[in-house]
Amino acid sequence: MTPTSNSIIGELVAQDYRFATVFQQNKIDFCCQGNRTIEEACAKKSVNIDQLIEELKAASSSDEASSTDFNSWPLDLLATYIEKKHHRYVESRITEIKPMLAKIVKVHGDLHPELLEVEELFLGSAGELTAHMKKEEFILFPFVQKMVVAAAGKSELTPSHFGSVENPVEMMKHEHEAEGERFRKIAELTNDYTPPVGACTTYMVTFSLLKEFEQDLHLHIHLENNILFPKAIELEKSLVYA
Repeated sequence: MTPTSNSIIGELVAQDYRFATVFQQNKIDFCCQGNRTIEEACAKKSVNIDQLIEELKAASSSDEASSTDFNSWPLDLLATYIEKKHHRYVESRITEIKPMLAKIVKVHGDLHPELLEVEELFLGSAGELTAHMKKEEFILFPFVQKMVVAAAGKSELTPSHFGSVENPVEMMKHEHEAEGERFRKIAELTNDYTPPVGACTTYMVTFSLLKEFEQDLHLHIHLENNILFPKAIELEKSLVYA
């Protein structure tokens, strides 16, 4: 896919994840706000659109191997992958980051009061993400699995209590946006996860883990918002309920 001013950001990244690096470098959200055109995003961020498009073209023609083609995966496989890879990552990292954040807040909070807000934001995100993932694991993803089975002609699809799959999808996307905004604030408060001069090892490791957490969250949300969700909606339209 050749990028143009009218290209939808999320669709571009879904086709070639190498584009994600360019958007990240230009502070353009490709996951939570991936439904915008390049022109709209550049206008909001005051980014030179011609330069950005050239950077995107260069990224797509680079010798660097393209990342996994998630766009070609069956929906049930993609849902399972998200749960096993990204949901488990979030759960494990939350338990690791919480005590480290608490420690640097206790030791450095007086000199760096922004750490208190960072901790509050992360704890809020941890709680919301945990609940969010369970809704996907117990409600949305199982329904996606049922649709895939029904599409293969192996069973009939019965209506769900939530109505159309678009209903939980819209809820999940709204919650994604809230977490994306939360981490934008964390990145701003930490100067893009840059520890102060002379920071202790715990301080540096905590910021490194927070940055890694946000990067994983971007890919996690991208896989859902830009690939899994729109394809699930289209699949449902092709099916007949029993």
